[in-house]
Amino acid sequence: MLTNSPAFVTSILAVGSVVSYVIGRRLIPQLVWLGLIGIVSTGRRYKWLYILYKTLPRDLLAMYRFTKLNMLLWWWEKHNMTIPKVFSELVKKHPDKVAFYFNKQQWTFAKVEELSNSVAHYFKSVGVKRGQTVALFMESRPEYVCIWLGLSKIGVATALINSNLRQTPLVHSIRVANSRAIIFDSELANELLMVRDDVRDLPLYQYTSGSIDKTLHPDVIDLLPALTSSPSGPLFEDLSESSYRDNVLYIFTSGTTGMPKAAVITHLRYMFISMGVHFMLKVYKNDIIYTPLPLYHTAGGMVGVGQVLLRGATVAIRSRFSASNFWTDCISYNCTVAQYIGEICRYVLSVPVHPRERQHKVRLMFGNGLRPQIWEKFVTRFGIKQIGEFYGATEGNSNLVNIDSTVGAVGFVPCYAGNLYPVGLIQVEEMTGEPLRGKNGLCVRCKPGEPGIFVGKINPKKVVSSFTGYADQMESKKKIIRNVFAHGDQVFNTGKLSSSPCTEIRLQVPHVEGRAGMAAIVDTDNTLNLATFVKGVQENLPSYARPLFIRVLSQLQMTGTFKLKKLDLQVEGFNPHQIKDKLFFLSGGQYVPLTGKLYEDIMNGRTRL
Repeated sequence: MLTNSPAFVTSILAVGSVVSYVIGRRLIPQLVWLGLIGIVSTGRRYKWLYILYKTLPRDLLAMYRFTKLNMLLWWWEKHNMTIPKVFSELVKKHPDKVAFYFNKQQWTFAKVEELSNSVAHYFKSVGVKRGQTVALFMESRPEYVCIWLGLSKIGVATALINSNLRQTPLVHSIRVANSRAIIFDSELANELLMVRDDVRDLPLYQYTSGSIDKTLHPDVIDLLPALTSSPSGPLFEDLSESSYRDNVLYIFTSGTTGMPKAAVITHLRYMFISMGVHFMLKVYKNDIIYTPLPLYHTAGGMVGVGQVLLRGATVAIRSRFSASNFWTDCISYNCTVAQYIGEICRYVLSVPVHPRERQHKVRLMFGNGLRPQIWEKFVTRFGIKQIGEFYGATEGNSNLVNIDSTVGAVGFVPCYAGNLYPVGLIQVEEMTGEPLRGKNGLCVRCKPGEPGIFVGKINPKKVVSSFTGYADQMESKKKIIRNVFAHGDQVFNTGKLSSSPCTEIRLQVPHVEGRAGMAAIVDTDNTLNLATFVKGVQENLPSYARPLFIRVLSQLQMTGTFKLKKLDLQVEGFNPHQIKDKLFFLSGGQYVPLTGKLYEDIMNGRTRL
């Protein structure tokens, strides 16, 4: 029997000792009581004990790290700490330590502090006021961090604009955050000046680095000399007026299913997200972290940069991701940690084997999007000891992290930790994503192994469970579901509750990792102009959001309850031999008819996506 196993008894005693040390004796009776309830309430008692035996060490480690995280957040909240306040303390401890590596540049903590102070002094002198927002449209570089950090010192929030946006989405992102000015760099000057008429009322500040040919528009202010002539001393009075509840950033959703939404990031939320990864994955203060990710993104700009600003680590920034230079950079900067998102690991894995690719010092890689199909192959080839895959939304309160490198997992929540971290899966209607409800009017929890929408209970009094929402309050309301686990409660919904007659479907394509997008468009009167459509797509969507396939529908395919048969479209795929509707493929910047031969070439890998 399992309970007679010496290993089992020894493990229980050891775990009990750890529990006593980590959480104190007063909580042990509660855990014992939970264990007894679990054993009595299920007929599968031995299975329950076995699960507890296998998972309790992991769960206790997570509890210990989560407790340390919450203690630090409590301390910062009690002392009204903000990001600039914490960073200033780090500067005093090690002013000459390198904060950022960038190309051949080394930016010390003191240098970052001085430039951010100059930013604060200058924009305060030109009348930018506390509570206002400034848009930042710039490529990744150390000055990017200095600018928003400096603005935060005078209580000004920064809208981090996706540098891939063009035309209407660009203007929308600037406007939705209620920006009062725009800072941009020379690399993106043409893109911004193309929409100048749409933001005519906003002052423009152009930052030009020394290596870029400087060409200024007549009504653009040259920011670099203005900052050079500004004071670089501390702003004690302004810092004292700041609160941890102040908005510090607006970070935008990707915009793959509509216009980007501006997620509100307060100082405390920034601290929670960046320190959550720091403690749960055990990132050290002396780590050098490689981030080839855009700094307008949560992963690069918060999780990565936050290790510098809040814990004194070092980050090596690369302005644009390069698969062939990934390990070269890690070796050059002596990196011990590296970040990834999406398909980055697949791209790195596709690079031909090189004798130096295992000469790095990276022990930990963290991010989201590493597919189970390549997980083991990736860590084996490159010798990575730990993968910290996590799941979460910038604006959400439903976050998970894999702390023990379990292949394919994005994290876990122990069944007995619901009150400590109230997240879970609920059943949804397959076609629309709308939550299913029981006779009591409440949502139905998913059983183990059952798919559903991941939700997190909202508690505005706790930073780990709060939902700060979007700049657009109407968008915030759309993400809240009420009366979920109990009458009167509310949760953040990580899924989507809307459908549209012009939808995008994600398709699996042979020889291609990930999925390709197909737009299904209803054209009942045969007026679709593909030339106009592709122009609009190229001008208004970043490259990663552009559909590769188009399916033109003569009518909507609906269920008996008038719901869009999106799943049917996905199952049917893009086979012209089976689909009567017109199909098109994006090739050479144009949508061309998807013929049988082209289909075969795509399926056989002869035509690359």
